[in-house]
Amino acid sequence: MSQGFSIELYFDPALENQVLKAWNVLARRQISTQLIEIESRPHITLFSSPFLDPAKLESFIKSFASKQEPLPLSFSSIGAFPNENNVLFLSPAPTMSLLQFQAQVCEAIKKEGIEIGEEFKADAWIPYCPVAQEVPKTRMAEAFCVLRELKLPVSGYAMDIGLVEFSPVREHFSFGLGNTIDT
Repeated sequence: MSQGFSIELYFDPALENQVLKAWNVLARRQISTQLIEIESRPHITLFSSPFLDPAKLESFIKSFASKQEPLPLSFSSIGAFPNENNVLFLSPAPTMSLLQFQAQVCEAIKKEGIEIGEEFKADAWIPYCPVAQEVPKTRMAEAFCVLRELKLPVSGYAMDIGLVEFSPVREHFSFGLGNTIDT
């Protein structure tokens, strides 16, 4: 299992439930249970790095979040990455607002002196929401069929931004977008 930190976008409850439904069906069919086991939460990763200092990032992410609005999301396609991890994901329409949001997060992180990996640079970043990891190759087609039954697109909003450490997943903090009230 990899170790590290990610800055993640979380969804409104209805959208989160749609994603959880996919996780649960894939788990029931014993195609993939890993995301449930590591106690992840449906998300889109904005940035990830092996080394981040949560304490250093907390106030900056909090103030960043307060200046944002909830982001409309529409998961309209199903994808897979061609690597050993056999990750299946739902892909949101890459709207300007989503791409700009991620670019702003990375800009701000760079100002903190943190290096941005290639895959998070503006012209390379692929927004996705993982629904299965380490799917056995022989069951990829079946997993795709299960996901096709989700009746895409599923739409909603990104409501929160948080920092997690993995794996297993441990949330350090999360803040509502545009939410200036301290929780």
